[in-house]
Amino acid sequence: MKKIVGVYRNQNMHWVGDGFPVKNLFSYDRLGQAISPFLLLDYAAPYHFSPTTQQHGVGSHPHRGFETVTLAYQGGVTHKDSAGGGGQIKTGDVQWMTAGAGLVHEEFHSEEFANNGGLFEMVQLWVNLPAADKMTAPKYQAIEAQDIPVIELEQGAGHIRVIAGRYVADDAEHSGPASTYSPVNVWDGELKTEHLHHIHVPVDHNVLVVVLSGEMQLNGTQHVQDSSIVMFAQDGEADIQLQAMKDSKFLVLTGQPLNEPIQGYGPFVMNTKDEIVQAFNDFNSGKFGEIPVAR
Repeated sequence: MKKIVGVYRNQNMHWVGDGFPVKNLFSYDRLGQAISPFLLLDYAAPYHFSPTTQQHGVGSHPHRGFETVTLAYQGGVTHKDSAGGGGQIKTGDVQWMTAGAGLVHEEFHSEEFANNGGLFEMVQLWVNLPAADKMTAPKYQAIEAQDIPVIELEQGAGHIRVIAGRYVADDAEHSGPASTYSPVNVWDGELKTEHLHHIHVPVDHNVLVVVLSGEMQLNGTQHVQDSSIVMFAQDGEADIQLQAMKDSKFLVLTGQPLNEPIQGYGPFVMNTKDEIVQAFNDFNSGKFGEIPVAR
């Protein structure tokens, strides 16, 4: 089995705007190339919002040089951007946004969720773009829950959803609907108490297991609590054993390292300081465009 090289937990919550109470579980400024091509993951653990007619979320802000992946577990979000994109993410849906050369966007609780209130739970993952693709045209992939393959585990043990990449189960290969710029797997799973499951991962990928909720034991020895990430060595091994000590919700993220410099500042992630300066200049001069105002 793959060797575990690090376990990190963060229970500290901070607000992004006034609509997203998140825990930052990993970021490139601390872990760098060890998690490439992944950059950051924020987990908005279940949080109850009361019904309201006010708008809660994050107003207009820019991005360049990477992709944001939003997984909606509970609640709903509406989004709009300067490239003409927009829509709604509902429970079970995934939004894969390629910021590329740059855009401005906003994210708010959906009107339906705001009006009804309830539990809000989401993940936002940042995926780096290869240097050759950092200035690609912005785009969205709106992935609805019914379009995500679900592998049901034996004996009602839980399930795996294949959002990106390929997952092999019982000699059958399941491909996720998301298209990516470098080889990446994003698998979203649930495992019930006391059940075991073995996962096979590519030997040349960086591998992270993110335990969102519950409590797990990995590889028979490593106890992992909620709001934790587990990092693995690139040691030529391909198997990981998951066991749920409590009903658990988790992500498995694997990706081929880009092996390129990472230079980030706030909402921009590029390869050099000069490119970061250029991003600020382009944003300040209006080259990212503006979000259309509804009339």
